[in-house]
Amino acid sequence: MTDPAVAPDPGVAKAKNILRSHVRAERARFPLPDASRAARLARALRCCSGSRVVALYASVPPEPDTLGLADALAAAGVRVLLPKLAGFRTPRWAWYSGPASLVSGWRGIPEPEGPALPAEALAEADLIWCSALAADASGRRVGTGGGWYDRALAHRSRGATVGVLLNDREVRDAVPADAWDVPVHLIVTEQRAIRCPGVEAAATQDPPSGGD
Repeated sequence: MTDPAVAPDPGVAKAKNILRSHVRAERARFPLPDASRAARLARALRCCSGSRVVALYASVPPEPDTLGLADALAAAGVRVLLPKLAGFRTPRWAWYSGPASLVSGWRGIPEPEGPALPAEALAEADLIWCSALAADASGRRVGTGGGWYDRALAHRSRGATVGVLLNDREVRDAVPADAWDVPVHLIVTEQRAIRCPGVEAAATQDPPSGGD
């Protein structure tokens, strides 16, 4: 439960929603060329080097592609966790076993058809890629607004790296954040990989049920 002394800030919520609308419109209007998407994928794959288990979200256009990353990781012998969203308010996961294993889930988002694993399964992941629409170099992230990853990340292992995949123009000087937002360690774009300093002391307050 959220600390009752820490109420959501309406100003932060409004600023996040404005930023989300802007980024979604920009992604639809200015898709990255194939070469830029390939460069981001290659950079993300290098950042996964040494991981035994990687957690991903199943992307849908115009989000940065993660299913290509899932295939590359699986081919390299890395186990991949994907969310199972349909019918679950509490985060659930399943093992990825190739494109043929995916079915259309909540709002058409692909998910593995295998059995659901509990939220605690995320603790197996060395590296967790979260969905995001923007972030800044201090590690603050603006997600899609459903609060799923805020709830999921409470179950990550202490040493796990949390990262986001973005278009480079979505890396901002600063983004709005609430007190309970978990910062990320890593931002990967088509142009660069950014290691975010000082994010080891992650927020410990739980997000509200509609948090970002």
